[in-house]
Amino acid sequence: MKKSLSLVLGALLLMGTISAVWAEEAPQKIKDLAQNQLAAVGKEAVIVEAVKAENAKGKTPAQIKEMDAKWMATPGVSPEMKALMESACGKFLGSLQKSSPYFLEIFVMDNQGANVAMTDKTSDYWQGDEAKFQKSFNGGSGAVFVDEVKFDESSQAYLVQVSVPVMDGDKAIGAITFGIDVDRVK
Repeated sequence: MKKSLSLVLGALLLMGTISAVWAEEAPQKIKDLAQNQLAAVGKEAVIVEAVKAENAKGKTPAQIKEMDAKWMATPGVSPEMKALMESACGKFLGSLQKSSPYFLEIFVMDNQGANVAMTDKTSDYWQGDEAKFQKSFNGGSGAVFVDEVKFDESSQAYLVQVSVPVMDGDKAIGAITFGIDVDRVK
């Protein structure tokens, strides 16, 4: 019995070590980019105004979840999704994306984690249950969050998501996530 327990504990310890090796921390150049440049994007007037307008709509969690289900069931890009890309905020994000080869996607979320604007269709509408929103919105106090680097099969690149708060004065009112190709950041 002791031997079996030791083998099981040893296997679990080894699995924990292996999974920790697979999870790669973002390089310092990404952390510096997040703190020194990307955090400032969350104070841009066009983004702040778009998030304030979306927050003022007062969507209920049920409405957000309904939109999320519809979003995930929709192939391609619906008119509602296209509107988020073509709004003033969406166009600003598009120009920002074109300004640097490492930006693969950029999207803005409201105070509940629902999409406000985006450069590309996201896999879901509601990000509120994910670390990228929770850690960057940070209960309204805001924080920069740099996720772990992951290999993306579809783009065949190492990607990291960097999320920063949208700030209205000293209060976080939403968040922005940048999908970044790690190998393209100089």
